[in-house]
Amino acid sequence: MLTVVPDIKICREKRVTMRKNIVFDIGNVLVDYNIKAFLAKKGFGPDMIKRILKASIMSPYWEAFERCDLSEEEAMRSFVSLDPEIEKEIYEAYENIHGMLTIRPFAISLVKELKEKGYGVYYLSNYSSKAYRECNDSLAFMEYMDGGCLSFQEKMTKPDVRFYNCFLERYHLSAQDCIFVDDTPENVEVAKQLGFQGIVFESYEKTLEMLNLHIPL
Repeated sequence: MLTVVPDIKICREKRVTMRKNIVFDIGNVLVDYNIKAFLAKKGFGPDMIKRILKASIMSPYWEAFERCDLSEEEAMRSFVSLDPEIEKEIYEAYENIHGMLTIRPFAISLVKELKEKGYGVYYLSNYSSKAYRECNDSLAFMEYMDGGCLSFQEKMTKPDVRFYNCFLERYHLSAQDCIFVDDTPENVEVAKQLGFQGIVFESYEKTLEMLNLHIPL
């Protein structure tokens, strides 16, 4: 059951050039991505969690996994190669990742409200095929959106400019007509260089404030 979130407050001051489309990152924006807490629930201690993360999401192999350049098994073998002593733990950590990504209470209501007000609403996210399959319930907001691009489907990841351009070409959009929301400053900076209006996601409330500066809500 979704938690009721406050209505978006109207702010008419400091309006700038109107944007017609809002493009969201997914992880740590529309869904919670707390891998440390997820691994702790699996019974791993702090030191082991650090080793698992260092060998996986902090390695160059993770981005290749999100691009689908590596299959799941290839990615696992690559992670293990960086810390062979914890092979068993690495496989246990990623055997089933359901629950690692969970939808945020405001995600569906925010998307629906933006759509009702006439804006195009899209996603552009680094997302592995495994996360898409096993955490699909966290993506319930997608059915209310106009579309988007995921890294494993396009074999590209942010901040590669080709990924942004792929999205724009796919939906026949101009960057100048789009607001891009992402929790990673580097990704936002690249979007701004391409002509997007960029917002670094820090909190739901702060993001609403920033959106209110660019579009009437």
